[in-house]
Amino acid sequence: MDQILDTAEYLFSKHGFYGVTLKDVAKSIGVHHTLINYYFEDKKKLFEVVFARRAVVTSERRMKVLDDYAKQVGDAPTVEGALRAFLDTDLDLYTEGGEGWRNYGALGAQVASTPEWGARMMDEHFDPVVLRLIDLLKKALPDCAEEDIFWGYHFVTGALMLTLARTGRIDKLSGGLCRSGDYAAVKERMATFMAAGFMAVCSRKKRASLRAKG
Repeated sequence: MDQILDTAEYLFSKHGFYGVTLKDVAKSIGVHHTLINYYFEDKKKLFEVVFARRAVVTSERRMKVLDDYAKQVGDAPTVEGALRAFLDTDLDLYTEGGEGWRNYGALGAQVASTPEWGARMMDEHFDPVVLRLIDLLKKALPDCAEEDIFWGYHFVTGALMLTLARTGRIDKLSGGLCRSGDYAAVKERMATFMAAGFMAVCSRKKRASLRAKG
């Protein structure tokens, strides 16, 4: 079963849901496609099992770290601290988890950008941990408009998904100075960069209000 799921994960990550058939998976493993059909009624079911297998791991891991962070800081979370609990914990999985986790990251990036059915899968597996992050960000930014916090998360997840997609574009643009699979470099910078964005967006209305009063 692990061989089936690992192979399907690799193929889906490279070619997408529509670019892979059950026969492709069977051929890559070296078995007849009826064996795949024995375990999975159709490609959609196989894809869902592949996606869910690691989704539960990353969700539970991030939830634990976010909860531990919340207990540690009490009523005084910081934006960067919350983001590091959310982002760094996930990036560590892709750094330490081998090629299987990197393939899953690319697969997740595809799912996140597929409106037809991807949003439903992201909702199902990741909403609780995302809302836990949002709750911490609200506490860290009590005067920030709620919509600005949600937009901030939108920008955060967009950057994370582009990173996990490993398109190689930054490699070409930077002339090899940056590598799309260098998760350690991303981890060093992303939470700090995004925290500054939250602070800037959330403070602009406060500045505008002060100018209006002045």
